Order: sequence, then C-alpha cells, then structure tokens
Amino acid sequence: MFNKLRNKFLVLNMSVTSGVIAAAFIFVYFITYSNLQSDIRNRLQAHPDQVRVESENPDKQGLQSGRQSTVGHIVADGVNVFQIEVDADGNIININSVVNMSEKTYRQFVEIAWSKRDANDVISLNGRQWRYGISPIRIQTVGENGIPVAVDQKNYSITFLDVTEINRTLLQLLTTLLIVGFATLIIIFAVSFCFANRAIKPIRESWDKQKQFVADASHELKTPLSIIHANCDALMANKDDTIQNQMKWINYIRIGTDRMAKLVNGLLTLARTEAPPKPLRSESFVVGDIVNNVIRSMEPAAADKSIDLACSIAPDIISNGYPDCVRQLVEILLENAIKYTDSAGWIELSLVKTNRHIEFSITNSGAGIARKDLPKVFERFFRGDRSRIHEDGSYGLGLAIAKSIIEQLGGEIKVTSVENESTTFSFTISQ
Repeated sequence: MFNKLRNKFLVLNMSVTSGVIAAAFIFVYFITYSNLQSDIRNRLQAHPDQVRVESENPDKQGLQSGRQSTVGHIVADGVNVFQIEVDADGNIININSVVNMSEKTYRQFVEIAWSKRDANDVISLNGRQWRYGISPIRIQTVGENGIPVAVDQKNYSITFLDVTEINRTLLQLLTTLLIVGFATLIIIFAVSFCFANRAIKPIRESWDKQKQFVADASHELKTPLSIIHANCDALMANKDDTIQNQMKWINYIRIGTDRMAKLVNGLLTLARTEAPPKPLRSESFVVGDIVNNVIRSMEPAAADKSIDLACSIAPDIISNGYPDCVRQLVEILLENAIKYTDSAGWIELSLVKTNRHIEFSITNSGAGIARKDLPKVFERFFRGDRSRIHEDGSYGLGLAIAKSIIEQLGGEIKVTSVENESTTFSFTISQ
C-alpha cells in the first residue's frame, strides 16, 4: 500500500516536473531558433535591391557607359556570403563573392536556387549548408533633365549565406538541452524518490502505530471481557441460587466492567487530546495553587505506601493559560510516580519559574526505567515492567495523554532515569 502511494507520488511529481522542464527547454530552443532565423533573414535582406542606371542621352556625362553593372561589394561580416547576378532566364551575368569556389560550383548554386526560388530552402553543397534570397535589380531610365521616367526589372541578384555553423549551433543546443533535461530528470527522480520515502515514513509509522493501537486495545479489552464471560457462565450454571450466594461472581463481573470503563475512558481522553484542539478559554491562574490541590488530593495514596512526599512549590507563579490542562498533567505525573515508587520510598516535586517559562518536575525513587525503554515511555499501552501488567489496573495510557496535552499547550515534556535509583519527569510551559 505504501509503495503504491509512493509510486503515485513519484509519477505525479515526475510528470509535473517533466512538463515544466520540457516547456522551459522548448521555449529556450524556440527563442534561440527564432532569433537565429531572424538574423539569417536580416543578413539576406541587408543587401538592398541593386540599381542600374540607363540614360536616353548617350552624351550625358557619367552615363556614356550605358549598362555598367553596379552590383556593390559585399561585407562578409565574418560569415561566408556571395552574390550572383542572373538574367530573367537564370543565366549568370556577374559574380561578386568573398568565397573561393569554382565557376561550376557557382553554376550549381544558381541552378538549384533558380529552380526552387524558396527563401526558406537550404542548399547543401561540398559539406556546407546555404540559405539564399532572390531580389530584382531595378533599371531606371533617366531623361535629359535627369529625372527618372520609367522603372523596369530585368536582372536578379541572388544572395547566398553560409548557415552551416548556425545549424550546427542549433543542433548542439538541442543536444545539450536533451542531455541536460535527461540528467536533470534523473537527479530529480533520485531526489523525489528520497523525499517520497521520507514523506511516506511518518505515514507508515502512524499506520503501524494505529494497527498496534487497535491490537493493544483489543488485547486489553479481551481480559475483562473474558472475566465477565466466565462469571456469567458461573451464574448461569447456578440459576436457582440466591443473589447473596452469587455475589462473588457478581463482584468479579463488576471488577471486569470497572476495568473496561477505565480503559474506555482513557481511550476517549487520549482521542480528545489527539484530535484537532478546540478553542479553549484562556485565563490567568496561580500554578502553585493547582499543584498544591493535586498534591492534597493524592496524599492519602502516598501515605498508604508510606511514601515521603517533599514539595518545593514557588508561590505566586501566574500563568495565562488553561488550568484544567495543567491540573490533568500534574495528576497524571504524580499518580504515575506514586504507582511506581516502592513502599517507604520518596517523591520530590518542584515548581520554579525560569525566564519566561514555568518548569514542573517530579522525581520518585524506585526501579527506574531501562535506557532502551526511555524513548517509548510516552507511547500508548507501553509498560516497561511487563510482569506488573494489570497489577495496578494500569493500561499505559497516562503518559501518552500527558504528552498529547503538553503538545497542545505548546510545551515540552522530558524523562530521565537512573536504573534502581530514581526517575524524573518534567515539563515546561510558557508563562
């Protein structure tokens, strides 16, 4: 189940990430491609339509030569480029080039370009790629007064631009984007897999704890239910006997129901404390008064075990919070201390103010808690001394409830223990 959930998370994350990366890389490639194509068009159009001037007056100074070609020089600008003048039938008239090629090669260029006349077409010759543009050469007829009287189009100029390096650059960019994209996806997959496992881990732990909780609760309920069932059978076996004679079995049933009621109440309390907290009414109260009231209510239980109870309660410590929660915390910790203190042992309580915090601690003598069990003491149904299970009617819910309460209060609870000597529980809350 958890592997399937992790895989769904990975698929969703990789799908979204792949889409974003692909969109970004396509955008980069498209912008680069558009800019390079625009640059090619600009270079091909950088050489304006050529102009040849003819005069009706052959004696006009400067025009006696008649049809002199005026195809201008080409600025190479670091790129292989050349122009060829052709007539209306595509026959070569003049070549103006910075590229050293044979006349046969120039003729091949003209034949291909003139037959296709597609400005977006690419000519591949001798391992190079060329784009071309065809523009007319204008013929102006000038009268005796020097004013053009007609414009005619006869010859054409074909400009060829070497785009081999540009296309190679585009191919390299595409290859780089694919390699980078693939490598990025591998890295993202590894990172996502790691984070998916980390994200699933608390869910898995929560699920395991929930299953353990159900199993423990079922086990705890099984014992009193078995007692009730056995004693009901005993009652049914003696139907004609009086209630007075059956009181032993009835008392056993009562003990079982009391244990079930205690367990159910503990579970309900734990469920309430772990549920989303409801808005509580905050009020100011004297913390020492709460602690002293709890101590007085439990003094008889301590006296029954001849426990020496020593208290150091700082007076006039005022907290703006929730007195009922603090009272329940102190009750749980003091009850737990009395429960696990041997007869004629001792318990020390302390309430002090440190900076802006209030710290309560309680230390009791006794067997202590094994170091390996310390991280588990706040888990539900946990009891370190398995031999004493049910001996005192405990179900291991008190400290779990205490932790839930302190988390709701935004405080912190800790435990330290020295085996065969003492155990100390302490919590801090904001003032």
